[in-house]
Amino acid sequence: MKRRQFLASSAVAGAGCLIAPSLRLFGADAPSNKLNIALIGVWGRALAHYKAIENENVVALCDVNERRLGEASAKFPKAKHYVDWRKCLEQKDINAVICCTADHTHAFVANWAMNRGHHVYCEKPLANSVEEARVVRANFLKNRNKIATQCGTQRHEYENFNRVRELIRDGVIGELQQVSAWGNRQLRRPGYLPASGAPPSDFHYDLWIGPSAFHPYNPDYFSGGAGMNCLQWNMYWDFGTGQVGDMGSHTMDIAWNAIDAGLPLTAQAAGEPWNPEVSPVALEMHFEHPANDWRPPIQVSWYQGGVMPASPAPWVDLNKIGHGALFEGSKGALVSEFNARLIIPSGNGADMTYYKPRAKEALIPPMGNFQQEWIKACKGNLKTSCDFEYSGNMIEQMMLGLVAYRVGKKLSYDGATGRVTDVLEANEFLKRTYRPGWTLDG
Repeated sequence: MKRRQFLASSAVAGAGCLIAPSLRLFGADAPSNKLNIALIGVWGRALAHYKAIENENVVALCDVNERRLGEASAKFPKAKHYVDWRKCLEQKDINAVICCTADHTHAFVANWAMNRGHHVYCEKPLANSVEEARVVRANFLKNRNKIATQCGTQRHEYENFNRVRELIRDGVIGELQQVSAWGNRQLRRPGYLPASGAPPSDFHYDLWIGPSAFHPYNPDYFSGGAGMNCLQWNMYWDFGTGQVGDMGSHTMDIAWNAIDAGLPLTAQAAGEPWNPEVSPVALEMHFEHPANDWRPPIQVSWYQGGVMPASPAPWVDLNKIGHGALFEGSKGALVSEFNARLIIPSGNGADMTYYKPRAKEALIPPMGNFQQEWIKACKGNLKTSCDFEYSGNMIEQMMLGLVAYRVGKKLSYDGATGRVTDVLEANEFLKRTYRPGWTLDG
């Protein structure tokens, strides 16, 4: 069943279809129905999972920072401790994994966990390269009848996402023509930080570096607060992809949820000059997507760092929306942030009489808590809103845009093979180079 068919059927069947019959008979909190979870990365974003998993069996905690392990054990005292996620995944009683590590190991942890038959929740971005996105997605599709996956774009639970999808599908702006998403965060760095001091004795820095090229320790990489610490390192190429993978994952999700897109046919990008150490701040990327069964071909764009799409009306200041999406159609436009939206009819034919709002009973039902959707899926029908197919396609597009930015040319892309067909030198940038001893598919 396709993702959108599942959403539609959920509206009729109701939330009960998310829970297997055995859970209804014996209770979702019965010992036999509890997940055995490994929490890999126990601080930062992981703190947002504590409440959701407190009624499950947290059997393993893993973090390169032993001090954080000690803090997490106060909440989950029965869990075994690890500093190396590869060792953690050898624990035999694990059946579900939550990955909250640094970006450059997300695809590794997710893929290794799926190779062991585990359900996986992975924080965004799901991947840091086109190849990583394709490997993770392919592994999920091979196992989709056995495991539940969810990528951590948790804002997806906002009901505004449902309303935007319904409005676009039901023709509130006429025939969809193009879609843009943007983020205005601007964090500039000159390059990798210089060596400074030595890692604390309880911090396994070499394991934090993991598969990436080695860079000397500097405490400023780790000076951020919980939930925002990624902003100290994710703009460096060996550790992340800057705002493309960070808020790009969240904000493009507003658009992606509405347009039923697969992989793009082309990609092109432009921005500030290429820096081999630091990802760009000012950047725009454009993709051509083919038609599907309800819309024509469309252009999908991403803007960041102060670069913005043109406003659909001179009296609408898109710059006042820090992270948002713009849908443009034959009869007007729709502007959306995460929790609110604005419809702007335009043209002589945009009298709104063509638009018929859905009946209340036809609305897409609320998904509820984002983490709980995954937990219920693990115990039930395995269906989630942001599985590794949906999220894998979205992040592959974004990573392809970074390749187009790097080579400075428009690329034609074959999504079936994962190859650029015209600018052949671009293909060498579809994947990352890993340190000896680290493998993506372990």
